[in-house]
Amino acid sequence: MTDNRDTIYANPVPEPSAFRFDDSVARVFPDMIKRSVPGYTTIIAMTGLLAGRYASPGSHLYDLGCSLGASTLAMRQNVQHRDCLIIGVDNSTAMLKRCQTVIDTDSHEVPVSLVCANLQDIPIVDASVVVLNFTLQFIAREEREAVINHVYAGLRPGGIMVLSEKVTFEDPRLDALNIDLHHQFKRANGYSDLEIAQKRNAIDNVLLRETLGQHKQRIAGAGFGSCDVWFQCFNFASLIALK
Repeated sequence: MTDNRDTIYANPVPEPSAFRFDDSVARVFPDMIKRSVPGYTTIIAMTGLLAGRYASPGSHLYDLGCSLGASTLAMRQNVQHRDCLIIGVDNSTAMLKRCQTVIDTDSHEVPVSLVCANLQDIPIVDASVVVLNFTLQFIAREEREAVINHVYAGLRPGGIMVLSEKVTFEDPRLDALNIDLHHQFKRANGYSDLEIAQKRNAIDNVLLRETLGQHKQRIAGAGFGSCDVWFQCFNFASLIALK
């Protein structure tokens, strides 16, 4: 699939509307996320590596908030058990339509099922791997505990959850520094100050950040025995939780 250039916020608008994963975003999403999220390529590649290690025979693997299927595809290319099933979930029909095209062009044999639904409504059953890559941050804060509890309950013993998020910092100075470093990263990738400002105005009340401590506390409260950060760059981090 050809990656279209992200120019959604290139021209001034009086008041950017709230960010949505609609067709305009789906069309440019590969370019948008690679230029906006430091370490994204590494996180996706290592998600596949972790899935290959922890997927158990006959189990389900979930990609919750699968968007265009990058994590789904990484898992599919690394899982050795053909009797596994990868379930990709997203509530954007525009994303899932393009995701299906991506999956259809892949030659690996582990079956994939795509489901259009809110991830809160999806039963997690007999899972060995559950991935939430930059997904929980778009869920209302009061619903996040139930989501993580649900994931834990549906995982097999020895299963793994991968949770990647844009985070905030308790120290306001560190938070301001990491926000500024992230904006520098985006400028280095060709985004203008106008694009950065308009995207921030559109997404600020949609993407709700939390600290790593809040994430770890929620994960421990669900019952996970081990949890820690395995990757971080500026205010983007990925955690592993083991059951």
